[in-house]
Amino acid sequence: MRRTRQTGRGRRRAVVGSAGAAAAAALIAGAVTAPTAHAAPQHHRGTSTHNREARGAAIAAARAWKHGIDWKACPAEWGLAKPIQCGWVTVPIDYAHPYGKKIKLAVDRVGNTGGKGERQGSLVYNPGGPGGSGLYFPTRVTQKRAVYKNMARAYDFVGFDPRGVGHSAPISCMDPQEFVKGPKADPVPDTEADKLAQRKLAKEYADGCLERTGARMLRQMTTPNTARDLDVIRAALHEKKLNYLGVSYGTYLGAVYGTLFPGHVRRMIVDSVVNPAKRNIWYQANLNQDIAFQRRWNDWLDWVAKYDGTYHLGNTRAKVQQRWEALRAAAKKSPIQGKVGPAELIGYFQYAPYYDSMWAPVARTWSKYAAGDTKALVDAAAPDMSDTAGNVSAENGNAVYTAVECTDAKWPTSWKKWDKDNTRLNEKYPFMTWDNAWMNLPCATWPVKQRTPVAVKTGRGLPPVLIVQSTRDAATPYQGAVELHKRFKGSRLITEKGAGSHGVTGLTNPCINDRVDAYLLTGKLDSSDVTCAPHATPTP
Repeated sequence: MRRTRQTGRGRRRAVVGSAGAAAAAALIAGAVTAPTAHAAPQHHRGTSTHNREARGAAIAAARAWKHGIDWKACPAEWGLAKPIQCGWVTVPIDYAHPYGKKIKLAVDRVGNTGGKGERQGSLVYNPGGPGGSGLYFPTRVTQKRAVYKNMARAYDFVGFDPRGVGHSAPISCMDPQEFVKGPKADPVPDTEADKLAQRKLAKEYADGCLERTGARMLRQMTTPNTARDLDVIRAALHEKKLNYLGVSYGTYLGAVYGTLFPGHVRRMIVDSVVNPAKRNIWYQANLNQDIAFQRRWNDWLDWVAKYDGTYHLGNTRAKVQQRWEALRAAAKKSPIQGKVGPAELIGYFQYAPYYDSMWAPVARTWSKYAAGDTKALVDAAAPDMSDTAGNVSAENGNAVYTAVECTDAKWPTSWKKWDKDNTRLNEKYPFMTWDNAWMNLPCATWPVKQRTPVAVKTGRGLPPVLIVQSTRDAATPYQGAVELHKRFKGSRLITEKGAGSHGVTGLTNPCINDRVDAYLLTGKLDSSDVTCAPHATPTP
């Protein structure tokens, strides 16, 4: 799945050393003794490696239950003020060898805001990516975000940096300053030489992942291992069963967790869902994104045209699209202030199809530029070479994204296939197709063994899961929610019809918010699936 600038499908715009590779397409006490579920894995069938990993996960979870988490004030540089607390959970790099080399995962929490009698445990969050940090999740309580008020009364909000991310044994694939440096070349190739240059950069990036991260860690950067880490965190929290909220890629993490540890789930909400079918992970998922991004891009163009009196960019979709193409062409010929070329433009403008909340800000920035003011666009789209910490984070996020998606599944190694598929898609869906292709191309020459995706399905003990999805989501097309709904028997699907923002549960829509609260607070679900009207459409 592609990543934007924010870490929450989180993402950041940067590059895989290539023209258009955007880096970014988004965890207190319970019982006092470990339940028997900690001693036995939930998935017994499969190869001997799978069995060893299952046993290793049980061993690591039992160890974590024993040690718990030593909660303390968070390091000042993490930017997480009291009452948020931070700690560490130790996990093996390779679950097939649970007594081998280990890493520490950063976790944080804020306690529930209700009384002791209201507390229902920990609610663990993953924002997506792969490569997004969940450590900001407790700030949704400290910042008093209204949509989380009711669930915060009952749950400790718990976030974590997944393996390889941020403070959790961070990985790297290239020098962070080189990673963000711009302007990049136009991701849409004009010639075969352009394609060859991008292929070379993708191979160099893949090789850099091996060189800078090391084979031992790179081989273990997978969704199943992150799911096992999640179960170790559950145990370290002294929770018999997991309460989980996952958004975007976090839904796939939740689907894999629910498959591997069905009896360890108490309540699970998945929001903006990755299609978990093995055939979709991950090559096809990214091709499907290109189609969905174009559709949502067109929605935004229509909206901009509707408010031509405000933005003056054209009063029809065709006219606004023409202005976009002219902007790209001009930036290709001469990067804006020497900093913003077509790749940087895509990195910024992709916010609009990602999030409704960005429709007006992106249109306003573009409108200012069209009126002769370049500062806002350069400030928004150009890389900030002075932001050392941010650039390290951006490079790290992209490294994790690449490592997980490339290692999770087998990717096509034939350039002819990549070229044919993306050339075909680009004819009808040009907004994101080639940019997305270059971002993922390192997977074609991945230097460590690629795995077979987990067959996501309902397992013994899995409770009803709540699935939430908008019909016009660009990053995770609607079919993903339908597919997971089929695979997780007893689940309920809430569809936000006609909406397309990525990440639904954090938006204000009482039809959705009330049902999310009811599920988390009481376990109650509707007797059948529900269709909700869309949340409010943005206005200038």
